[in-house]
Amino acid sequence: MCRFLLAKSENPIKPKTILEQFSIMAQKNKTYDGDWQGDGWGFSWYENSSWKLYRSIKPIWQDRSTFQNFPKTNLFSIHVRSASFPHHKNNIQFNQPYLSNDYIFVFNGLLKKVSLSIPGKIGAEKIWFLLKKNLRSKKPSEALEKVGDILKKNSKEIQALNIGLSDGKNIYTFSFFTKHPEYYKIRYFKVSSLSLISSEPIGEYIFDTADNNSIICL
Repeated sequence: MCRFLLAKSENPIKPKTILEQFSIMAQKNKTYDGDWQGDGWGFSWYENSSWKLYRSIKPIWQDRSTFQNFPKTNLFSIHVRSASFPHHKNNIQFNQPYLSNDYIFVFNGLLKKVSLSIPGKIGAEKIWFLLKKNLRSKKPSEALEKVGDILKKNSKEIQALNIGLSDGKNIYTFSFFTKHPEYYKIRYFKVSSLSLISSEPIGEYIFDTADNNSIICL
């Protein structure tokens, strides 16, 4: 169970302040079963019409010295990881965000007994493969809706399926949960100059709560 944030700014901003606010939240916040989001983190930002990526196996709050190195940008995403299984820890390849061409992807949630044969070593990789496949022929909101429908029909149980996505223009989220609503509900913030989608409030922003089983585009 992880935490993520996507940000879209009208004018390029340094992400350092939001990164610091997010890292404070991640250090204090625990999963509903008491685990820490300390199994590494990742940061992606949009620069010169393409996505750049930084990943680390350190807890984000132990890596704050890197925050000042990231340039001004209009779009970025943050993901901190709580590995579901001990043998999945300390593998930087599992750390999100995941990138592919114009898109970046982040996920949190828990699906059980998914009856689909999908490439990928962990659940997030499998969901990302399915989403990329649908993005080839569908707009982002349509692809998110389709992936949600497929996984709901082919999973024995979904505690939560929360996806964050950006296409280099906008930020999107698909939010669905059946348990632990206080932990899994998605928040969003929007003013004329800044939009945020986050799995937990940060800083002094006044967030609204996304409806369950909904898609938001900002």
